[in-house]
Amino acid sequence: MQLIHERFPYKYVTCGDLEINGKPDCRILKFDEYTERYKTMYYCDNMDQMMTAIEDFDYTKWLDPSGPPCYVRDESSDSSDTDATLIS
Repeated sequence: MQLIHERFPYKYVTCGDLEINGKPDCRILKFDEYTERYKTMYYCDNMDQMMTAIEDFDYTKWLDPSGPPCYVRDESSDSSDTDATLIS
């Protein structure tokens, strides 16, 4: 098992190569507080998906079956305030 990246409570790892296509077996592990060990939380389809999960932490949380909050909207910002400018 090769550790690619760690951001508690998640670890992003590769576990050798898949027999079916020879590509890396990419997984996201999550720390289990009860057993105090990491367990496989998600099997990534490919390395691109795992790299996306590393870059976008909310995507990792979205993949988590325990359902932690992700992509939470900032309620403090005014809904009428936008960065887009209308061109007439």
